[in-house]
Amino acid sequence: MLDRDGPIPVYKQIAEVIRERITNGDITPGEAMPSETELESEYGIARATARRVARELREQGLVYTVQGEGTFVGEPDMPRAPRKTPLYQQIADGVAERIRRGEFRPNRAIPSEKMLMEQYGVAKVTIRNAVAFLRDQGWVFTVPHRGTYVSQPEEWPDSAE
Repeated sequence: MLDRDGPIPVYKQIAEVIRERITNGDITPGEAMPSETELESEYGIARATARRVARELREQGLVYTVQGEGTFVGEPDMPRAPRKTPLYQQIADGVAERIRRGEFRPNRAIPSEKMLMEQYGVAKVTIRNAVAFLRDQGWVFTVPHRGTYVSQPEEWPDSAE
């Protein structure tokens, strides 16, 4: 479907596909367009190309971006469709489950930001939001310049029991 060797840049071709999905009503106002990770996977493109797709659609006035939440169809003041659990929270829930199962032990480091970024295929800010969420809940604590470690079980949220 994409002409990778033609004169039209791939990001513009993908933006056109998404524009058509918006025009056809497949993606409705307030709804999230595919994430960078989804675009990478679906079209076999790099993260930078996925970002250019979103930028192209923003420049056309079709979408707007909310930091840490995604890119949505329509104008910025348009109510967004109810979202599933935010991606950073899904990642945090996955790490918390691994802690619960004993895969990550108390006073031992969780994987680095870089490892988590690679494992989940997300940007650094998403991992940082996930770790902040885990920290706020009491699952982990961070030692500056050392890493983030699993808290003692008595620090974990009540739902962990």
